[in-house]
Amino acid sequence: MKEVLRERGLRVHLVSLARHLVALGVSPGTSGNISARVDGGFIVTPSGMTYASLHPDDLVFLGPDGEGGGGQREPSTEWRMHRDIYARFPEAGGIVHLHSPFATTLACLRRPIPAFHYEVALAGGDDIPCADYATFGTQELSDQALGALQSRRACLLANHGAIMWGETLDDAVLLAERVEFLARVYWQALQVGEPQVLNTAEMDHVAAKFSRYGNK
Repeated sequence: MKEVLRERGLRVHLVSLARHLVALGVSPGTSGNISARVDGGFIVTPSGMTYASLHPDDLVFLGPDGEGGGGQREPSTEWRMHRDIYARFPEAGGIVHLHSPFATTLACLRRPIPAFHYEVALAGGDDIPCADYATFGTQELSDQALGALQSRRACLLANHGAIMWGETLDDAVLLAERVEFLARVYWQALQVGEPQVLNTAEMDHVAAKFSRYGNK
């Protein structure tokens, strides 16, 4: 019973966060998708629905093998990326995939985000890589994303968008916001010149400080 109540609350919270991302202007139309790990699998936003019309019951439950129960809506076409990230990273509790304007701009240039700003370390290293291109909704795209996420919590997807994961759904949403901020500032800096990049030693130092930041 506790797991049922927990999942219900998580569904309501996921819908609220999805609408929050729309309000920020980083999730246009029906693009992108969000998921959260639950007992026995994960819940993910359905295919082709705007977040304004989304109801908690519209979220689709999928098991670790990608199989769902009967009577559900169709899951997001990118459900494979969510399934595979949860399998690869047991600590992942939430995943956000966006077609946010500036991250997508850089993804279309196939340009990773280097350590031009110390907050790049929030993604787990000294850059935010760009995965190679693959058609949306395919296993190949998921494979490319996993390759770019080997030691990262976020990556760009060539000619597509960005994807990121966090230990909780809130963590994933916060990281999505920061990645879009970093993409915007990096793009702005490129209009003037080539930004100075912080070295590996400094980024390692920043990462260590982030590990002790706040209540962690």
